[in-house]
Amino acid sequence: MPELAAEPPFSWKVRVYWEDTDAGGVVYHAGYLRFMERARSEWMRALGVDQMAYKQATGLAFMVRDMHIDFLRPALLDDELSVTVEVKERRAASILFAQTIMKADGKCLVRASVRVACVELERMRPAAIPPDLIPQPEA
Repeated sequence: MPELAAEPPFSWKVRVYWEDTDAGGVVYHAGYLRFMERARSEWMRALGVDQMAYKQATGLAFMVRDMHIDFLRPALLDDELSVTVEVKERRAASILFAQTIMKADGKCLVRASVRVACVELERMRPAAIPPDLIPQPEA
């Protein structure tokens, strides 16, 4: 039986602006965190999830629990970047993502693993992710 091709990771484009950089025109390290956060939000939007409406209806939201980042190369002012999002593992109350930030020429600038926890906001306690909200990664 032929193998099915794995679905490519979700990808979101971003341009580097002055506000993202330090005085030398290099993206400040916290800028990469913003790029990855926005890409995860856009990934959820692409799944049809309105995060604000979902939060209001359920009292649930996602918060970063753990992050490991490998800064490989710098991004510079005016670079066009592609930020990927790929679900690596889904547990009852958390999701592990693999994320990359690449330049338009294909050079990888940043690799990260990000675990987000589903949290019941009123009590700030972990909560089960509703089964129909985020699909399971394919094995």
